[in-house]
Amino acid sequence: MTAQETQENVEKALDEIRPFLMSDGGNIKLLSIENTIVKVQLEGACTGCSVNQMTLKNGVEATIKKYAPQIEEVINVA
Repeated sequence: MTAQETQENVEKALDEIRPFLMSDGGNIKLLSIENTIVKVQLEGACTGCSVNQMTLKNGVEATIKKYAPQIEEVINVA
């Protein structure tokens, strides 16, 4: 998979997740993809949410891996 295809697949995954985050007053922004690490920024209500690490790992990371299995980790950059 090319870098362009990986980015497109990660964006598709984020598009799937966004409505759930927005319903809670938040959002997510893709910052970069470095090898197998995706860096995102949780925004709005998600920044102060006590369960944002759980959301990041169980929701965001799992969904991204479904679209781009080569991704090993998703990191939130505050």
